Amino acid sequence: MKNILVTGGAGFIGSNFINHILKERDDYFIINLDKLTYAGNLENLVESENHKHYRFVKGDICNAELVNYLFEKYKIKHVINFAAESHVDRSILGSAIFYQTNVIGTNVLLETARRNEVEKFLQVSTDEVYGSLGA
Repeated sequence: MKNILVTGGAGFIGSNFINHILKERDDYFIINLDKLTYAGNLENLVESENHKHYRFVKGDICNAELVNYLFEKYKIKHVINFAAESHVDRSILGSAIFYQTNVIGTNVLLETARRNEVEKFLQVSTDEVYGSLGA
């Protein structure tokens, strides 16, 4: 059994990933860490909420103590980070939360993954976080 930490799993992309992987694979156990901000919605996960290989944890990727606890409790060796603040219009009104989640939170995940010798770390986001490819 591979224990996979999925962050931001209640968002559009993350929830579709979780629902798909739980249908297709019986050898993965998904721990979904999500803060449930404006972009997260547990209704996206109704089909997976009672799956025997799924656990939801409400929390913030910036919380190093919680992240470390999850790595230790579940012996996580794979991470897929969908957690991000990604709405450009919201970033204009208040950029601090974007920096906190997208930079500090990702750093918490990376450092915890490094300390726990994670085998795979996938960073996933949208063009609103990474920017456009250009012409």
